[in-house]
Formats: sequence, structure tokens, C-alpha cells
Amino acid sequence: MKILVLNAGSSSQKSCLYDLPDGLPNSPPKPIWEASIDWTHHEGFAEIKVKPQYGKVLEEEISATSRPEIIEHMLETLWSGEVSVLNSPLEVDIIGHRIVHGGAEYRQSTMINDQVKEAIARLAIFAPVHNPANLEGIIATEKLFKNKPQVAVFDTAFHAHLAPAVYTYAIPTKYTEQGIRRYGFHGISHQYCRDRTAQILNRQVKDLRLITCHLGNGCSLAAIHHGESIDTTMGFTPLEGLVMGSRSGSIDAGILLHLLHQPDMDVDKLDRILNRESGLLGISEISADLRLVLQAIAEGDRQAQLALDVYVHSLRSHIGSMVASLGGLDVLVFTAGVGENAAIVRESACAGFEFLGLKLDLDKNNQKLLDVDIAASDSAVRVLVIHTQEDWEIARECWSLV
Repeated sequence: MKILVLNAGSSSQKSCLYDLPDGLPNSPPKPIWEASIDWTHHEGFAEIKVKPQYGKVLEEEISATSRPEIIEHMLETLWSGEVSVLNSPLEVDIIGHRIVHGGAEYRQSTMINDQVKEAIARLAIFAPVHNPANLEGIIATEKLFKNKPQVAVFDTAFHAHLAPAVYTYAIPTKYTEQGIRRYGFHGISHQYCRDRTAQILNRQVKDLRLITCHLGNGCSLAAIHHGESIDTTMGFTPLEGLVMGSRSGSIDAGILLHLLHQPDMDVDKLDRILNRESGLLGISEISADLRLVLQAIAEGDRQAQLALDVYVHSLRSHIGSMVASLGGLDVLVFTAGVGENAAIVRESACAGFEFLGLKLDLDKNNQKLLDVDIAASDSAVRVLVIHTQEDWEIARECWSLV
């Protein structure tokens, strides 16, 4: 089976093709074709990179006129040109799409039809940047692959079983009835890490109390019990919860009211401040990239040190709340760009939970190891570093549906 995966963001479009000749393997295979579009590389142009499993890489820059047309152009390299890996689009068996927001109604991956597309468009009110981009990918693939089955894999679906006490905000009910509730995000990543954890430890998912820490530019935690997400840090939007690269995370709502009363403030400016100018960037005044913040710390920059301290405090506090939701902890998982690469963040976060019997193997933690247990042999809590593979999780969902 050949499974094409599209993962669309606000500033990029990533795609890959898996070829599964012998059924679903236990570990993620390498895609036979990978491609990406960067819409922000050069104003007015889109940068396309295509990398087949074997052979040279195609790089080109084309005028960014119609986004669906550029997506089509990228996908056509599957069967045409020097980086092709197929003879025709007919060889693709199924197509999976990451859809950021499925609302309260989509609790699992779903075959795409007109009703699902209408729902994705309607739910764009909750994800105005991402859901329209996801639809662009669907439109492009429908045109190129005609009647091939397509699957919507929702980032919110993994958190769809949260209890009312967890997803309800303490606001008047009439607003809750308008769809204002905690949804949670990064669900595809959290789901992949749940299953990979059980595989690495040779345990049953249902027997584990896990906290998965997705720490990238965006950050979220999930508390997983009996295989289901029972609590998470992101909420109605991805702004809630942890301090992130350029997002503030949870702050006193009174601050927002105070700022909105300022004469030079409006909603759009406040949105930009909270989502693009806060977090590590806002405190350090250097970068949203933790690597640059750590470099500044090594050079003695106090604001950079404060940024890291606030980041770690937020991470510890939210891990603590997840432990309370679980009633204990068996496994702590770190994943995504920061989680997989920043040893200092893992060490600092774990240092707050020695009372649980958690002990790191500092030598392992400081090595660049992935999909391994970095806890000490006598630790009561296992600590894993897992390379998240959302595209493969989408492919697995496609496989499961057909």
C-alpha cells in the first residue's frame, strides 16, 4: 500500500509518501519521497524542496500565486521529472491529511467527504490559520488523485474524551454552548508517543500512566491513563498552558483586560504580542529558538537565563498538575525539537520530581539518544526521549481505516 501524507501549516506544507509492501511494520519506515513548501522564504515566492529516498534533491523557487496550484505542482513531482518515484498518480492508494481542528464532533480519524470538508471549513472559526490551509491540501489532492480515498486525521481528536470537568471553563454556560471549551492540540504527536512508549518498554498502553511532553516552538503536555488523554495543557487555542517559543502560555486574564484599556492597544496587536512576541522571545529579547537562548546564557546574558528559568518553572508546574490528574506517574516522555535535543531542559524538569523516585541517568541524558529510556536503573519513573513522527502516525491511521 502506498500512503501519501499531507501536513499543512500556516507557513509551510510538508508531504511524504510511504510504501508498505508487506503490511504495517512495527517501526516507522523511511518515506520513499518527501517534499515541502515554504511560503515565507522569499516574499512573493514559494520555495519547494523534494527529496526522493534515493537520488538528488530538487530545489526550486516559484511565484506564490495560487497556493493549491503550487501544492499540485509539488505533488506532480511524485510521477514526473527527475525526482519521481511513481509512474502515475494511480499508484497512490490512500491520502492522509493532518487537520488541526475537529471541534467536539470529530473524535477519531474520518474518511473525507463533502460533509467533513464543510465541517473543516466551519471549524476554521476556531483555527483560522490552519484549517483553511488543511483544506487547500484536500482540494489539491482531490483534483490530482480523483476518487482515491482520503482521510482527515484531527489533531484535537486524541483529546476528545476529556471529562466535562476538564474541558469546561468557568464562564457563563451560554459561551460554553458556543463551543468555547478546552480542545487540546498536538494530539497526533501525543498519540504516537503513547504507542511508541509502550513498544520501547514492552508494556501495555492500558497499564501505563504517562505524561507526554511535546516541547517544540509550540509546547503541550498530555496526561494519558488507560491509553486515553485525560488532561492536557493547551485549551481553546494553542496559546494556553506552557511557556513556549513565542507564545506566552497561560497568564492572568486580567492582564489582557488591562492591556486592552491602553490607548495604543487593539485586539490584533494583543494577538501578535501573545502569540508571536512573548514566551522565550519576549523575556530574553533574543530569540524564540532555545538554542540561541542557551548560547546567550553561556555568554552571561541574565535575561536569557531568566527566560530559561521561567520556561522550566512553567514546565515543572504543569507536569505537576498532570501528575495530580493521573494520581501518580509511570513514564515521563520528552519529544519534539526541544524535548528531543535540550538535555538541560530535561534535567531541570526532572529535578522537580525526585520526590516521586524519579532519577535520571545524567550520562544518557547528555548524549544525543532517541527512542531510549534515560532514567537511572533504580528510578521509580521511567523517562523516555522519543523522536515524534506525526506523518507516520497519520499513515497508521489511514492504514487502520482501510
